[in-house]
Amino acid sequence: MGVIWLLIVGAAAGFLATRIMDVKASVPTTIAIGMGGALIGGLVLRMALAFMGMLGGLVGAVLGALLLIWLWQQYGPK
Repeated sequence: MGVIWLLIVGAAAGFLATRIMDVKASVPTTIAIGMGGALIGGLVLRMALAFMGMLGGLVGAVLGALLLIWLWQQYGPK
């Protein structure tokens, strides 16, 4: 169940982040961005997630995905 939940949260976070940052990406890329964002958000916002619960997980994942997209736009292939 953990892997399925990670895919669902990753897809949701990636979808929100790509729409906020106005990035056109395929579904697998969007899920990967969301999952990467979830990892980054989990590391950066670990304390906040403990207080906010599952909704905090989505918020942290979206914030992490936004950071990942920004880094990709700044330092990725042009």
